[in-house]
Amino acid sequence: MMLRSLIRYTGTLAALAVLLSSCGLRRHPYQNPITKDTQQPDKVLFDKAVNDLEHSKYEIARLTLQTLINTYDTSEYLAKAKLAIADSWYREGGAHGLAQAEAEYKDFILFYPQMEESAEAQEKVCDIHYKQMEKADRDQTHAQRAEDECRQLLVQFPNSKFAPEAQQKLRDIQEVEAEAEFRVGSLYRAKGSFPAAANRLQGAADQFPLYSRADDALWFAAEAYQRMGDRFENQQAADYSRIVKDYPLSDHADAAKQKLQAMNRPVPEADPVAYARMKYELENQQKPGAVSQALGVFKAHPDMRMAAKSGSPAMQGLRPTIPVSVPGGVAGAGINEVNAAVVSDTSALDKGPDARANPPAETAAAPAAGAAPAEPAAAQTNTPTLAQQPLPSNHNIAPKKQKKAKKSKQPPPPTAETAQQPQP
Repeated sequence: MMLRSLIRYTGTLAALAVLLSSCGLRRHPYQNPITKDTQQPDKVLFDKAVNDLEHSKYEIARLTLQTLINTYDTSEYLAKAKLAIADSWYREGGAHGLAQAEAEYKDFILFYPQMEESAEAQEKVCDIHYKQMEKADRDQTHAQRAEDECRQLLVQFPNSKFAPEAQQKLRDIQEVEAEAEFRVGSLYRAKGSFPAAANRLQGAADQFPLYSRADDALWFAAEAYQRMGDRFENQQAADYSRIVKDYPLSDHADAAKQKLQAMNRPVPEADPVAYARMKYELENQQKPGAVSQALGVFKAHPDMRMAAKSGSPAMQGLRPTIPVSVPGGVAGAGINEVNAAVVSDTSALDKGPDARANPPAETAAAPAAGAAPAEPAAAQTNTPTLAQQPLPSNHNIAPKKQKKAKKSKQPPPPTAETAQQPQP
């Protein structure tokens, strides 16, 4: 009986705590308060809004802050009030709240780019998409957005205190993107589509060199090049050389050296910087256990414990590539360069002849010197020329009335009596 009473009492306290926190009685300290001790009306409004914000009364806090902005448009707390509105949406959470928070943070950065809080606002925008990232085998929209926003923080605020954290987030994000490319390449490899497999695996290793399985990607890409024929031997040897040089502690390093020796290619020396970085990664890598892997199926957020902890992340996003077997691609990169030019003569399309009206195949050959001109084909066959015929379109279908009229104009079929009559 005592045990039941204790369990019931504990459950009641837990339910009461949840109820109180949901009612806004639990306090969550605000990170950007104003410590200035004054009784100015705008400061009083700001303190009241912060108090409501700390007790999860987000709607009331936003109304108070909006009153401050509309009433005291020259207040020294104007920027802080605008940032607090964005923080209120961020704390409220949810798809709608995070979208509103991102818009408010972007406005704050636009109006106050020189303030220290602008770097924090950009970090929050990156964090909004970082928290909504999905696994490598799912939609990568939030991963790409998070990569863009974290890179923007490093470019716009390189000396900020949030830069190291944003750099690590960028490594985590690129780990997920590279894993997505690696899985697609592995699928093509299993199906025997070696040009597509080499394209995806090569792209993952080239664009994300800090990827934890970049050496595996290079090894499988070299294998795909080998299956594609002898004319891709240079790409195959380049991948083996990169494994030996940039990933000297890889499980494929010794096998890559043997492959290069068999191909009569030079074996490069291991890069000392790459050796030190890879050693540090192997010593500080947190591999997921069996239980974590089993429960990871039910998680929506990706597991990024295998992501790199050092090195500079790529400062350019994922670029789609084409297989090197396709003509027109850059040799060894598989990137197709497309150039556009501005047409100076804008009336060329209106003045020039229609290419469909006189195709080269239908143009008659010029008559020989002294020969009589040939009779036009239209006169010989009593049919309109190709230039006189209407151009094909999706609206050349005759209406039903026209079809009936055509049928009525057709001569009646011959009978036995008409067949016996003499022809003129």
